[in-house]
Amino acid sequence: MISREPTLERLATAQSLMLEPFGLDEAVLSRALATIREHRVDDADLYFQTTRHEGWSLEEGIVKSGSFSIDQGVGVRAVAGEKTAFAYSDDLSEAALMDAARTVRTIAAAGQTRRVRVPAKTKVSASRSLYGPTDPIGSLDSAQKVALLERVERMARAKDPRIVQVMAGVAAEHDVVLVARADGTRAADVRPLVRVSVTVIAEQNGRREVGSGGGGGRFGLGAFSDDILASYVDHAVKAALTNLESRPAPAGAMTVVLGPGWPGVLLHEAVGHGLEGDFNRKGSSVFAGRIGQRVAAKGVTVLDDGTLPDRRGSLNVDDEGHASQRNVLIEDGILKGYIQDSLNARLMGVKPTGNGRRESYAHVPMPRMTNTYMLGGQRSRDEIVASIERGLYATNFGGGQVDITSGKFVFSASEAFWVEKGKILYPVKGATIIGNGPEALKRVTMIGNDMELDTGVGVCGKDGQSVPVGVGQPTLRIEGLTVGGTA
Repeated sequence: MISREPTLERLATAQSLMLEPFGLDEAVLSRALATIREHRVDDADLYFQTTRHEGWSLEEGIVKSGSFSIDQGVGVRAVAGEKTAFAYSDDLSEAALMDAARTVRTIAAAGQTRRVRVPAKTKVSASRSLYGPTDPIGSLDSAQKVALLERVERMARAKDPRIVQVMAGVAAEHDVVLVARADGTRAADVRPLVRVSVTVIAEQNGRREVGSGGGGGRFGLGAFSDDILASYVDHAVKAALTNLESRPAPAGAMTVVLGPGWPGVLLHEAVGHGLEGDFNRKGSSVFAGRIGQRVAAKGVTVLDDGTLPDRRGSLNVDDEGHASQRNVLIEDGILKGYIQDSLNARLMGVKPTGNGRRESYAHVPMPRMTNTYMLGGQRSRDEIVASIERGLYATNFGGGQVDITSGKFVFSASEAFWVEKGKILYPVKGATIIGNGPEALKRVTMIGNDMELDTGVGVCGKDGQSVPVGVGQPTLRIEGLTVGGTA
């Protein structure tokens, strides 16, 4: 059997789903792009998308909800200087496409009509092969999906008699995109995405606490083996039981040690957003104009990497048709670059970094993170915790927020421990960690050799758009963070 190169295979899949059934072909795409470019524009593209999503939830052994949805449409964009004109439609007919093209053409000033030379030949964008074109919705039937959730519930209840309630969910998505750019570039991607979540409630002596776990990535539901599900359950149950023993958190300025993996969400929020190109082009980020300068302690290296196989934040191509990249943002404490989409890269005189992302065809792309993480160092986790004279060891986080302009952040620790003289004394509850992103990076004094990525649960919000992302880091010791407690 002869198979096509994966990039061409993805293009063929996208065309068969979103062009051919609606009488669209390459001639129509070229005509729509030529219509947009009748006025002066720096860039233009068409973004076709079809998405199927399914979700199931189980509580008290009963299927509480099930959902299935299909959404498809096209976004049409023209860019001139800093201005963007955008229109979208859930109608994939030629008439709707041409109407959208004429609408965005008005971005140019009146009277700037010009002749346009349409590229004679299209070219296929370079891309990766980071995950298979699996349809995760079809990877298990409905009965198997419910059985998966029932298995999760049984595992959780068997862990400890104090577990009094279990809620489990499974979600699967099959996303196909096609990008047609004004320069003749064509790109497509077929993106599977799955996630299993579990939340438990533990009760002891009238006190109730919650713990959660889960994970996923760009693969089929069959990848969730009993061992993987057990790890999610263990995490949720451990968190709930730990918090049953928690005491009020002390407050004040102190040493804070962050655990590996998901605590990298603090790095994502407090530093990652500040390295996105739009904030730096506009001068609103604390990192603006600082490339080549020291912004973190020696040993701190931060990457945004969309090329990790099967990871939740990875992409074969971004939503502008550029291949994903492994971008070094901070190297040994020195700022090396920003995360870029095509608009901000052009205005800043650099190349796109494969980070042009959008929530759907109904949204404009912008520079967004993929998988953002810090590389590991030389110290063991036990060594770092043992070095704490008096401070907090935070192993899991809930919500948080950051001010991009000032770099100030506030995060709530959902699982944390009080440490004195190198010994973990007891779990604490209600701890919030307050600091400044760039300053916190400069106060990193120990970096663990245990870098972990999160299990695949991250969702990033920006300007009203949500996209799947990954985070990660090793164990880190940071000096002089402010802990807001309840003691």
